[in-house]
Amino acid sequence: MDTSFTLPGGFLWGASTSAHQTEGGNTHSDWWAFEHSGLTDRVEEPSGVACDSYHRWPEDMDLLAGLGFTDYRFGIEWARIEPAPGEFDADAVAHYRRMVEGARARGLRPLVTLHHFTHPLWFAERGGWAAKGSEDLFARYVEAAAPVFAEGVDHVCTINEPNMVAVMVTALTTLTGGGTLPEHGMPLPDEATAEALARAHRRAVDSVKSLAPHVRTGWSVANQPCRAEPGGEQRAADYRRTREDVFLEAAHGDDWIGVQAYTRTRIGPAGPLPVPDGAERTLTGWEYAPDALADAVRHTAATVPGTPIVVTENGIATSDDERRVAYTTEALTGLARAMADGVDVRGYFHWSALDNYEWGSFRPTFGLIAVDRDTFVRTPKPSAAWLGAIGRTRSLPTVTP
Repeated sequence: MDTSFTLPGGFLWGASTSAHQTEGGNTHSDWWAFEHSGLTDRVEEPSGVACDSYHRWPEDMDLLAGLGFTDYRFGIEWARIEPAPGEFDADAVAHYRRMVEGARARGLRPLVTLHHFTHPLWFAERGGWAAKGSEDLFARYVEAAAPVFAEGVDHVCTINEPNMVAVMVTALTTLTGGGTLPEHGMPLPDEATAEALARAHRRAVDSVKSLAPHVRTGWSVANQPCRAEPGGEQRAADYRRTREDVFLEAAHGDDWIGVQAYTRTRIGPAGPLPVPDGAERTLTGWEYAPDALADAVRHTAATVPGTPIVVTENGIATSDDERRVAYTTEALTGLARAMADGVDVRGYFHWSALDNYEWGSFRPTFGLIAVDRDTFVRTPKPSAAWLGAIGRTRSLPTVTP
């Protein structure tokens, strides 16, 4: 029997982007340097001007608001605001402030992300997060960016996927040292980086609260739903704890915690396993697993009880928009059931608003809106209209067995 679940009042209903992946021209960042370094064949192509959203953001917001979304999560770029140590670009701050005001003018509530994977090149060259004083430098940037979020912003994400930031440090160190990465699953997060990120998060929260006490702060974690095969139960628990739980636990006391779920990892007695033969894969090579979202919100609620949850990313890389709708329908069904069971979820943001740069390639298309690579013309997909309409009806699909 088909039924529906009515979203509670004030529920955030939006789509997400990040600065580097949509803006392009982020020439003072470490990722721009990495894309042009030739250090790894994992970069199929550089970001270039990406979706040109640095100039076309009004069009992006017009489309989202017209489709029915009530919220928009976007990032601001540290490397633009502080291109050199202690040198702050007032024009960049004003640019992001205009984005906040533009979102509000269109009826979109902005959720602003302060850090989404990219750093100023100078910060990376001094040793990144593991270097002494990194949390002080991040707090200095947050304070310089305060005019962006001080008014008209109710939610700020300090750091996007800190667990993946720490994993990327391990991965880059391994690759540049001539080593190899695990064939399946992820390497362990770099411990020093993880600890520094937790300190930086706390400093950023304090800075935001001192400058804009009304803002609700949190960070988002890349969730690692695991399916333990026989004999792999302890391995699965250990895998999830080291790559997810320690970062969830660092959110104790926050106003909210961000959940980001796409797929699952199967774990056997010897560790992570390949995607099973015959299983559907997405354009990233991940297993098609829409039930990962329900697993992620339930696990997060159990790990940090009492902390409200915002789904800050969930989606699928596919060229078949009907599969996007099918995936998202099942994911939202699981989300509705979790909420009906009492899990405190305050919002849902789909990844991504646009087909954008996916850290090495434009090939994996996650977007609700297609972007022509030559003309930058935006074309909403049927999934965009379908998902945006939920913002008007405020009803999630559920299916009662």
